This record gives sequence, structure tokens and C-alpha cells, in this order.
Amino acid sequence: MKLDRLDESIVHALASDARRSYADIGTAVGLSAPAVKRRVDRLLAAGVITGFTVRVDQAALGWETEAFVELYCRHNTSPSDIRRGLSRYPEVVAASTVTGEADAVVHIYAEDVRHFERVLERIAGEPFVERTKSVLVLSPLLRRHSMGAPS
Repeated sequence: MKLDRLDESIVHALASDARRSYADIGTAVGLSAPAVKRRVDRLLAAGVITGFTVRVDQAALGWETEAFVELYCRHNTSPSDIRRGLSRYPEVVAASTVTGEADAVVHIYAEDVRHFERVLERIAGEPFVERTKSVLVLSPLLRRHSMGAPS
């Protein structure tokens, strides 16, 4: 689906604050609240908007250690095998196949370094994993949660 400038502005507004009212968004983009709702419904139906969520500070929930792990997998490991294996770990918040030497990069949150070490050992023990390379996050520098046309 090709988005026009109004659709992009609506998506950007919702991505920055999903609780924003249709009337407020309409005022910002020059549409009525019902027109914004119709567009949002169309964007949902087309799969452009996949849901509404809350961003949570992981440290506030006790998950104070953040890491990225490169996975190097055994020959002929499929992305679905990796996804299936990693989906069992609640500490894994994202995983992607990548270009370069590694087969995948995994984003992990843990309570502390010891917890991270236990998770890393379990992941490294998965039958499809040949080896891992990990880095701990010291300070997040930039996190963008929305894309699209700026408001």
C-alpha cells in the first residue's frame, strides 16, 4: 500500500503517542476526527499499522542489563529454526538475520550480568548454534520508536 502524506503524518503521530485522540491528530493534519479514524482503520486493514503498544523502561521492571549477541549457526540452519529456538527465551526482545559473518543478531534484556550469562549459555547450547559473540550495552545513545514523515 502506498501511503500519501496524510497517511504518513497520521502514522507518525500514532507512533510517537498511540494514545493521541483522532480529533487531536485531525487538528494537526487538517482532517476531521472521523476522517482520521477511517484512514487509521484502512491502515490497520492493510497491515501498515500492525498494532498499538506501550513502550516500557526495561530497568523499571528489573531488567537492567542489555546486550546484543551475534549468532553463528551450524550449516543449513534456517531462519525459522533460529526463530523457533529463540522464541522460548523471554529475555530475547528481538532477533534478526543479518549480512556479514554472523547469521543473526539477538537483542537481550536480563536482570543483571549473571542472569545474562545464564541466558547466553542456554542460547549457546541450542543445537543450531555453533558460537556466539556478545556485547553489553553501557549507555543507550539513541532510540527511535517511530518512523515516517515528521510532524
